Amino acid sequence: VQLVASGGGLVQFGGSLRLSCVASGRMFSINAMAWYRQAPGKERELVARITGDSTNYIDSVKGRFTISRDNDKNTVYLEMNSLILEDTAAYYCNVNYRRTSYGSYREVWGQGTLVTVSS
Repeated sequence: VQLVASGGGLVQFGGSLRLSCVASGRMFSINAMAWYRQAPGKERELVARITGDSTNYIDSVKGRFTISRDNDKNTVYLEMNSLILEDTAAYYCNVNYRRTSYGSYREVWGQGTLVTVSS
């Protein structure tokens, strides 16, 4: 299974970006899809996760970011609005899935897409 993330770039303070991450390969089912980020010199942190129709976010992005998924396309999105300088980071998608109906859950990471917010 592979994840390919896209949509990062340079955006001005207060602007918007939409990240996408497509999962491909053998998957029986996907449990959770998530976005993490890692800023320079900081640890990777969970930004948002979607499991079924349930979503959760870190406090700093609540009301500004929206995570969604298209199950038919095995794709997870992160709509980011009102971007601030502190949102600058490499963003990584993460998928928790099973290859078969009887298998254990596995985790896979995307390659990361860079988001830079300028003042």
